[in-house]
Amino acid sequence: MRIRATQSTLLIIDIQERLLPAILDSALMIENTAWLQQIAQRVGVPVLLTEQYSKGLGPTAAVLREGVPDAAILEKMEFSSAADGELFKRPGGERQQFVICGCETHVCVMQTVLDLLEHGNQVFVVEEAVSSRRASDKALALTRMRQAGAQIVSREMVAFEWMERAGTELFKSISREFIR
Repeated sequence: MRIRATQSTLLIIDIQERLLPAILDSALMIENTAWLQQIAQRVGVPVLLTEQYSKGLGPTAAVLREGVPDAAILEKMEFSSAADGELFKRPGGERQQFVICGCETHVCVMQTVLDLLEHGNQVFVVEEAVSSRRASDKALALTRMRQAGAQIVSREMVAFEWMERAGTELFKSISREFIR
């Protein structure tokens, strides 16, 4: 199955300021997530952010929160972003496909992915835009999510599937600015 801009939402899970110092390669995870977020906005893909107990873990990293309306930010206490059903009521939450970025891969990301799959959604986890405190936890979570039915993808796979074809003005501008 292909990732369609008209059917997908970019879900950014718990990339929060006070959690980031403990996360492996957090700067790279943020860079890859911001890259996808900018492309999502260009191709008309809704972006949703979740924050796990923001009083303790702080807000989403500023570079990711910029320009995101409050209605697209979901505060939660459950590890899964989909556990209480609130995600599905937000703009973009009704879509069939979810492209996933965030942390921690083996906790909030994985539990969200498993719940989305159980809900009947198609789920695409962006390998270089998820992370955990330990590489082994990330690797195990990616394996488990793949076995459960999630697709593990790269950021460029997502971008090119969203664009669908070359030769358009959208393709040309995204290629110039983002594809190197």
